[in-house]
Amino acid sequence: MARKVIPPDMVPDEESEVIEVDGKRYLLTNEAMFTFYRRTKGEFSDYFLGLMERKVILGARCPVCKLVRVPPFMLYCPECDFAELEQVEMPDTGVMNSTPPITYFGSSMFQHQVPYGRGRVLLDGADTALPVNVYTTTGVLTPRIFSKGTRVKMVFRDEREGKPTDMFAVPLEEIPEHLRETVGLQERDLPRSRPSEPALPEPTDEAQRAFRTTLALLRDMTERIASSERAKRNLAGWRKHIHVKMPGG
Repeated sequence: MARKVIPPDMVPDEESEVIEVDGKRYLLTNEAMFTFYRRTKGEFSDYFLGLMERKVILGARCPVCKLVRVPPFMLYCPECDFAELEQVEMPDTGVMNSTPPITYFGSSMFQHQVPYGRGRVLLDGADTALPVNVYTTTGVLTPRIFSKGTRVKMVFRDEREGKPTDMFAVPLEEIPEHLRETVGLQERDLPRSRPSEPALPEPTDEAQRAFRTTLALLRDMTERIASSERAKRNLAGWRKHIHVKMPGG
């Protein structure tokens, strides 16, 4: 069954209701404005088709200055009187151009992906860096797995859709030696290890005080909401998750 562009659970029911704010009544209705559209990748379709169909990364090389751009975001070189760029297949190894940030507490749209990281990889032979997601085979993604200069290998998704996310970067040292030269390596080929539960230190007096203070504030907020008719109306039907950052991550 094909996936829907808008998940069914995101589609609101058709309904109206009357709400009261500061003694005044207001009519609230659910409506929608549809803005679906189709778009073509145009002259850059070869790049995305290469990811989806052939598991290759294409670049664009200037025949004059030899500069290689990845991804091939130009057709003509602005530095060489707009010489037409040549399409070239790139290696799937390179280095992190910078240390990628790791997101643990994402917005609601990306909460299902956390933790995730995104950085830029300078493929071998390229002069521009490729923006990619980064992953690890050792369990949960944590800082210091990737840093500027880390050697990586690009791995392709098992199910590809012709999108930039059809591939991701993994530290080369995590790839078994017999797979490091494999062209078009897929995620199903990667070894997976079960993450071990980190050892946590005993809670300090300061941490316990902070916990008790936070818990007291949450209880106070709950009591204030319970005593306010307006707050109860505004929050009725809401479902919220509170993310608490602990020493173990």
